[in-house]
Amino acid sequence: MSAAAGGAGERVGILGGAFNPPHVGHLVLAQEAHARLALDRVLLVPFGQAPHRAVEDDPGRDERLALARLAAGGDERLGTSAIEVDRPGPSYMADTLDLLRQTETAIEPTLILGADQARRLRTWHAPERVLAAARVAVAERDGIGREEVVAGLDGLSGAEAIEGFAMPRIDVSSTLIRARVAAGLPIRYLVPDAVAERIADRGLYREPAGRAP
Repeated sequence: MSAAAGGAGERVGILGGAFNPPHVGHLVLAQEAHARLALDRVLLVPFGQAPHRAVEDDPGRDERLALARLAAGGDERLGTSAIEVDRPGPSYMADTLDLLRQTETAIEPTLILGADQARRLRTWHAPERVLAAARVAVAERDGIGREEVVAGLDGLSGAEAIEGFAMPRIDVSSTLIRARVAAGLPIRYLVPDAVAERIADRGLYREPAGRAP
């Protein structure tokens, strides 16, 4: 884990995902969570091995971590963690949160989820362990609010404690970024400049989705 958590009771947001690549939507989500949930810092946590699906056009876990670090760079509110990249096997959030609680005992973790992710929480590995291990906050968007999420998780212990916060609509996705790169279209302003530069320098995502590089 990066040197992101230290002081006693530091309120640390955990924003997981592929970050393939990270884009402005990820950063706006992190910013809104930081402001609205009174967090001290938000960590971008790229997973190593996706538990339920292959990562499309994956340049590799280390490359995705490097891109996340560039995305977070220069903003003291943000950081990154290699906790899932460094761990073998599927990247289950329940295991990640348990490990954080064991190794970073001074932090108070908040798991940040998009509404679409939160609605699928029941399908996650050990979802009640996730709910017990961290404060869980959902970005309300696309007409899906906290109430809808909690209602859909009825019967899961801890689901009633899920919080909601507002999130501006940002219609940018990693899939869109990769498709634009493959088509030779510019991605400036859709990703941080440092991310765009690394993608260009390393020739990432130049093959169309669905084709092996």
